[in-house]
Amino acid sequence: MIDYNLCYTIPMIIKHTRDTLSETYLDAVAIRNTVFVKVQGVPRSVDIDANEAYCIHFVLYDDKGQATATVRLLPNIDLTQVTLQRMAVLDNYQGQGLGSILLKEAEDFAQEQGFKSISLHAQLRALKFYLNNGYQEVGQIFEEAGIQHITVEKSLISKKA
Repeated sequence: MIDYNLCYTIPMIIKHTRDTLSETYLDAVAIRNTVFVKVQGVPRSVDIDANEAYCIHFVLYDDKGQATATVRLLPNIDLTQVTLQRMAVLDNYQGQGLGSILLKEAEDFAQEQGFKSISLHAQLRALKFYLNNGYQEVGQIFEEAGIQHITVEKSLISKKA
């Protein structure tokens, strides 16, 4: 759990869990339900999948304890790469830099766990966000859950002089 009060004007906290019975996980699912199922029309059966228990779920809370954003990490079988999935920021919190803060927390966590790279299927409307956060496009555009995506990836290996 990281307290970002020192680096951001709005006090916030980020929690992560693997426990699919925890309050943090339920908050993540509630955000995903709002953003993906209700707004984007993604079937709930696609959003909630067989990988839930294998993922690390992150939730960013504001100063009032309101869950505002979520993302999950799915470690790949060889444990060298992690897949970032289900990145979502509630509509009234978008444009405040919360997505970048949550993304950085997930990347830092993955790096601390020894993962060498991170990849994801970025919705085309969010591609610029990921490119601005150091990701590179890989491959061609494809459709997933009725939405156009492209794979992006980023190295987590520190480049020290």
